[in-house]
Amino acid sequence: MDGTGLSPGRGRNAALSNPWVLLTAGLVAIAAAYPSWTDDALIFALLALSLDYLWGKAGILSFGHAAFFGIGAYSMAIFGPKIDSANAALVGLLAGMGIAGAVALVIGYFLIFGGVRGAYLTIVTLAISLVAQHIAIGWSKVTGGDSGLIGAPPPGIEIFGFSYVMLDPVHQYYLILVVTVIALLAIWLACSGHYGRVLAAIQDNELRARTLGYNTSLHLLIVFVVSAMLAAVAGGLYDITSGYVAPDLIGLFMSTEIIVWVAVGGRGTLIGPIIGAFVVIRLQQEVSSVSYKLWPMFIGAFFVAMVFLFPNGLLPLLRRIPQIVASRLQGARKAE
Repeated sequence: MDGTGLSPGRGRNAALSNPWVLLTAGLVAIAAAYPSWTDDALIFALLALSLDYLWGKAGILSFGHAAFFGIGAYSMAIFGPKIDSANAALVGLLAGMGIAGAVALVIGYFLIFGGVRGAYLTIVTLAISLVAQHIAIGWSKVTGGDSGLIGAPPPGIEIFGFSYVMLDPVHQYYLILVVTVIALLAIWLACSGHYGRVLAAIQDNELRARTLGYNTSLHLLIVFVVSAMLAAVAGGLYDITSGYVAPDLIGLFMSTEIIVWVAVGGRGTLIGPIIGAFVVIRLQQEVSSVSYKLWPMFIGAFFVAMVFLFPNGLLPLLRRIPQIVASRLQGARKAE
């Protein structure tokens, strides 16, 4: 037992032999081999990962996560073109992370240290998304209003006289893949050890974790800020690849879609929301090819069906398949 009151578990070494590690490696290999299959889905997978870190590991459901995604995208579109060097995209990315982190720090401090939890916290995050969308529409001199902003600098680096700009879309894709893998690995390593057990204890019973000496509010605030900054990174990368940002990226519907991605894949599994983002976005492409107006109704019906049929998401379902197959094979052998 450790300070959380929970058993230490197998730890990182045993986790390396987890079959889901092999699954993740396989998915990364497929994504690297077939970049045309994923398109923008990889960026949205990174966004889903950022919410899963907040919702799945800390238990905070946010309906305003798209606001931080939008902050990253708008920061890239506003600050990036003003920098006359190969570091323009890097500056835009850092600006987005800084602004999103600062906003999350201020809002999260008053909410989390103020004792706001559960449904009340979720309702307030809903207001964050609505306020951010109104700012994006109303502050037209900076954000472009309803029309949004066009243009973003390509990723690159300039240091000590060396300059490299990544203009090839395929190279940009691999950059996004690397960022996503690093983010996934960093969160997985952090949550597979003592820190992850602390977050699990807070999510299970915050009062008990607090009585054991943990500053639960500080832990939740850190997760909230890091999650917002990671969402901003996804937003900045989205603007780089699409070259366009609009208020729709901050709206409530976008925030709802992110929640659906995480829920479909499997909340708290990290790799599950990434899979969920790919599945839902692929469905969106197919449905929208028939009629774009059908998608809002379809995603609502699809989410309701997932809640009733697979409440824990797709990844836990995949975990049960080998057990079901083994059970049926064993039953067939006994019948013989």
